Amino acid sequence: MSKRRPRDSQEAGWEFLASELRSRRTAAGLTQGELGERAFVSGSYIAHFETVGRKPSPELATQIDAALETGGFFERLCRKLLEESPYAAYFAKAAELEKLATKICDFESMTVPGLLQTAAYARAITIAGNPLAEDDYVEEKVASRIERARILDATPRLDYRPILHEAVLRVPVGGPATMAEQLDHIARLIRDRRGLVQILPFAAGPVPFIGRMLTLMEFEDAPPTVYTEGAYSGNLLDEPTTVRRVQRDYDLLRAVALSPEASLSLIESAAEEYRRCVTTT
Repeated sequence: MSKRRPRDSQEAGWEFLASELRSRRTAAGLTQGELGERAFVSGSYIAHFETVGRKPSPELATQIDAALETGGFFERLCRKLLEESPYAAYFAKAAELEKLATKICDFESMTVPGLLQTAAYARAITIAGNPLAEDDYVEEKVASRIERARILDATPRLDYRPILHEAVLRVPVGGPATMAEQLDHIARLIRDRRGLVQILPFAAGPVPFIGRMLTLMEFEDAPPTVYTEGAYSGNLLDEPTTVRRVQRDYDLLRAVALSPEASLSLIESAAEEYRRCVTTT
C-alpha cells in the first residue's frame, strides 16, 4: 500500500515496529497464520502489520507480546508511537489510517469534517471546546488539522465522498465571515474535483447516523474500516458484518441526499447568505 506523505520520524517508528514483529516472529519459528491464531487475529492482519499496511492497537500489541513472549515490548512501543501523535489518543490510529486510505466516506451531522476545515473554522472549533486554552495549544491543533487535509492534494487522488447534514451549513461556527470562507473553501474543492460532497437536507427527516459522525475507509490491499466518534472517545470497527451494515446504511444516506450539483448550489447559497451578514454589520 503506497503512502501519501513523506516519511517522517513517526512513520520510521512504525516501520521499526513492523520490522521487529517480522524478526521476532521468524525467530520464534511461527508463520503469520500461526502468530495470528495465537493473538486471536487472522494471518492476513499480521501480514498487514509487518508491512505497515495497518498498525496494531495497544490491546492487540499486548496479545502479540503474549504470543511471542516479548515481555510487553510491542505494547510499550505501540503506546509510545500513539502518544507522539498530535491527535487525541482515541483518534490517533484513525488519523494514521486516513493517510493509507484510497477512499474515504465521511458523514457529519453538525460540523464540517476535519479534512474540509479551514484554519479559521478549525480554530473556532478548538476554542469552543477549550475556551481557556493557551494560544500555542490552539495553534498546534489547527496546524495538525490542516496537515491532515493535505491528503486531498495527494497523487494518486484520494476518492473522497463526504455527506454533510444541512445543519453543518447552518451552525454559525466562528461567525459569518468564518462560515462564508469555510463554505467557499468546500465549494472550491468540489469545483476542483477533489471531493464529491453531498448535502443531506432537513427535509430528508430521520436517517441512519443522525446526530453522529462516522468515517468509512477503504484500502488498496486491506479490509475496510469504520471509525465512529463520541464525546472524548472513538472506535475503529473492522468486523466484516459490522462494516457491511455501515456501508448499507451509508448507501441509504446517499440515496436521500441532494445530488452533487444541487449540493454545490446549496453550499454556495449559504456562503452568500453569510457574506451578506458580514457586509450589513
